[in-house]
Amino acid sequence: MKILIRVVTTAIALWVATLIVSGIDLTTASTPKKVGTLIAVAVVFGLINAFLKPIVKTLGCVFYILTLGLFALVVNGLLLWLASWSAGKMNLPFHVSGFWPAFWGAIVVGVVSWLLNLFVHDDKE
Repeated sequence: MKILIRVVTTAIALWVATLIVSGIDLTTASTPKKVGTLIAVAVVFGLINAFLKPIVKTLGCVFYILTLGLFALVVNGLLLWLASWSAGKMNLPFHVSGFWPAFWGAIVVGVVSWLLNLFVHDDKE
């Protein structure tokens, strides 16, 4: 259930990014196709983050320390751009047109996901 909630919150955050950031495009007309595309891209983005982010963090540890964590913004942008490229290979109508839209889109996705997760209760209590 937690994974499903995380996918839905990421899909909503990606949708908000398509509305706010120019250069992040969702090019399908019907609402059901938009929802399906956003969920598929959220799964792809989640898988990329799950597998590549720990490797990048380990290899780029020095950059994280030297930049006081700001390097994470660049990494998140590049991972979103990679998710866009992967979505394109799967013929999903989601596209990030360059590094800067990916950078700002990753910030939007991070902030919106954080805000949405404030309303999701954790089972640890």
